[in-house]
Amino acid sequence: METCPMFELSWSINWLAVLLANLALTALGAAWFMALFAKPYATALGRTDLAGQKPRPIFIAGPFVCGVVLTITNAVLMRSFGVTSVSSALVFGFITGVGYLASTTFNVAINPNIPRPLFYGVINAPFFVVGNLINCSILAAMQ
Repeated sequence: METCPMFELSWSINWLAVLLANLALTALGAAWFMALFAKPYATALGRTDLAGQKPRPIFIAGPFVCGVVLTITNAVLMRSFGVTSVSSALVFGFITGVGYLASTTFNVAINPNIPRPLFYGVINAPFFVVGNLINCSILAAMQ
């Protein structure tokens, strides 16, 4: 039986780098959504009643788990594309950050449940791009 090269790549990534890159992404998310842009984020969601409240556990664990998936995906793709330097990681991070993360953020925002979709996208998309740049940089630096 033939094995998939992608699965072989997943065993050769630096798992400590994955952990640290995800912790950096999680810390940025906490700062971004709970401090820097807490009020505008609540406004974009039409949920100003939530400002200042302690987040429920799912709003902490969920982004962390999603960040793990994102970070592992970045690590596998970077390894498969031969992205080894921080400068090439920044290019990779920008392309995937804008191409996948930011565009998906705006696409998710454009639905009847988000009262201010463009404002939501303007607040969230930069987080995903910046977070992806940091994430990919840590992965490359720790190869």
